[in-house]
This record gives sequence, C-alpha cells and structure tokens, in this order.
Amino acid sequence: MLRIVEVKTRKQLKAFINFPYKLYSGHPNWVPPLRFDEMNTLRKEKNPAFEYCRARYWLAYKDGKLVGRIAGIINDRANKIWNTKNARFGWFDLIDDAEVAAALLKKVEDWAIEEGMTGVQGPMGFCDLDKEGLLIEGFDELGSFTTIYNHPYYTRHLENNGYVKDVDWLEYTISVPDKLPENILKIAEKTQQRLNVKVLSFKKAKDILPYGHEIFELINVAYKDLYNVVPLTEAQIEFYIKQYFSSINPDFIKLVVDKDGKLAAFGIGIPSLGKALIETRGKLVPFGFLKLLKALKKNDSVDLLLVAVRPDMQNKGVNSLLMTSFAEACWKNGIKTAYCNPELETNFKVQGQWKHFPTTQHKKRRCYLKKLSPAGQADMTDSNIN
Repeated sequence: MLRIVEVKTRKQLKAFINFPYKLYSGHPNWVPPLRFDEMNTLRKEKNPAFEYCRARYWLAYKDGKLVGRIAGIINDRANKIWNTKNARFGWFDLIDDAEVAAALLKKVEDWAIEEGMTGVQGPMGFCDLDKEGLLIEGFDELGSFTTIYNHPYYTRHLENNGYVKDVDWLEYTISVPDKLPENILKIAEKTQQRLNVKVLSFKKAKDILPYGHEIFELINVAYKDLYNVVPLTEAQIEFYIKQYFSSINPDFIKLVVDKDGKLAAFGIGIPSLGKALIETRGKLVPFGFLKLLKALKKNDSVDLLLVAVRPDMQNKGVNSLLMTSFAEACWKNGIKTAYCNPELETNFKVQGQWKHFPTTQHKKRRCYLKKLSPAGQADMTDSNIN
C-alpha cells in the first residue's frame, strides 16, 4: 500500500530532510547538503523567499516505509516577470518505483491545478541560488554542494509521467595550467589600462562584507535575462550575506572596481567541499565543522560558483582580469582543477571564456516542464493507493 502524506510537523520536516541521507547512504558521488541549510531553506519563518513563494511538501510511504519525497513551489514573482503560470517541483527523491514517482508528481500537479497553474517545471528551488536541474549526464562524477545529484532512473520516471526538456545546463572541468596563455595576460594588462579598473583581493572574509550588497545587486542586473531568474529582494540579500560570507575563503573572491570604486565585475569560488561533506554526512557537529574548515584551507580543487560582469563592462576584456587573478589564487593554494557551476547550454559567452584552457564538459543537467490540464484532478487529502 502506498500512502502520500503532507508535511505538517517539524518531525515530518526532519524526515523529509533526512530521507536522501538514507537513500544515498554509501554512494560515492552523492554529496550531502548541510542539514541546517536545508532546514533554513524549507522553513517559512527562515527563508525570505517565502515573501513571494508558496510551498507544500509531501512524503511517500510504501508498506509503512519512507520511499520518497517532493516539494511543490509556486514562485509568484517568477510567474509575473516571465508571464507564466507554472508551479515548480524540487527536493524530488525516491526509490526506483514507478508508482511512487507517479503519486508524488501527481500531488504537485493537482496542487498546481488547484492554485490556477497551467504547468509544472523542475527540479527547481525557491530562487536561482537554490539547487536546480536534474543530473542527466555525469553520474560517475563526484557531486558538489551547490548542485543536485540523483540516480539515473529519475529521468525515466519524469519522462514516463509526461515531463519534457525545457532547458539544459552544462558543467565543465578545467585543468589549471602552469601558466596563462600570453594573449590572456596581454588582454588583462590592456583592459586594466584602457578602462582604468583594478582587481581587489582580500586577506580576511570580513573585509568582503562592505561589498556584499553590491555583489548581489550586480547578480540581479547581470543575470536578469537568464532562465526564470527573479531578482533577489533586500531580505534575501541580507540572508545570503549573513549565511555564507563569514565562512568563505577570501583568496577565491575577486572583485573588479572601476575608476570610481564601483563594482564592475566579480568572481566567486570556493575550495571543493564534496569529499568533506561526504565525511560529515551534512552535520557540522561534533567534528564536521573542522573537516569543512580543513577543506577550505587545504584542497587541490575549487568550485567556480558565480561570475558576473556589469552590462556596460561586458565584451571589453574584464573577464581576462578575473581569469588572471583566479589563476594566481589557484597557484598560491595548490589548486589543480576547477569545476564550473552549471551554465545554460545557450550561454555561449560564458562557455567561450574557457576556450583558452584544457576543458572537459563532464556533466549535464535538465529542467523539465509538463503542461497541465484540469481534467482528472485528484483529491488533495492524504491518499491511500492500492
């Protein structure tokens, strides 16, 4: 017997968060998220995205055993900006069972129809800084703490339930060269002189805090035309600054400022935490924090998280300054490999900047979309499916 139960209590929310730790127990490539981070994201009173989002969560039980979970999200700002009426699904994990997949997806679809939506897309989160995109290539690669890792059978269950590709993201592995190509160095030097810009580097994480708002404001401007992007609110900016800026490695934060001291571009990376998070199983206590701290200080790989260039500074060589400063940070810290965060398959500008380096596309992930019809709407109460 299959039973779908909506998450109503804190105990159920903990079960929702803890489920993938059991599902992927012992898996060599699944990187567990930090449990407190998941809790802060999923609780309405903690996550400022709930200013414009609605969400419901469900658990699937089969013969009394927890076998799956799913979140349904409606981002009202995204629907307004992009002129859509879509719900989102996220936090989608399950055993390899067609019945479980169909029941979980149907819960989100029925809720979406009830709320007047005409489509469901995902996996996506509340905002664009949440994890998004189902892994469809690269299952034999180690995951990262900023992306989704999933079993290959997820794709089959989504497509069997009527979900089709909406967009793909690509991920690249970059081998850090012993020295940069001469043309990159020349472009960087000429750009610095011509535009009267300079790169700021930092010794302490707290020294970056004064630039926190400018960084997120530039994200809002530079990313506004990317897939389903919604500008971050002031409350969200404060949330992310408080949650992440105190623990970053300042060597991998590079800011480019113009002649007036205004932020023109930035690049943010972090030493890869995948192996450390596997060891900690997503817990900071009692010793998880020490393992993460060690990974931040001593590592041979780095995750390139975010890069943005102010629109008036784009296509003027500013990226060469970021590349040069990041390369220097990698040499200083003994970094041999850099991993790019997901890039839209149509974002040729970003992909083009890696052509000067030994690069391999090693992963692909997908956002799915299903158009809905009110016909066949199911009861929204807890269900028993025989």
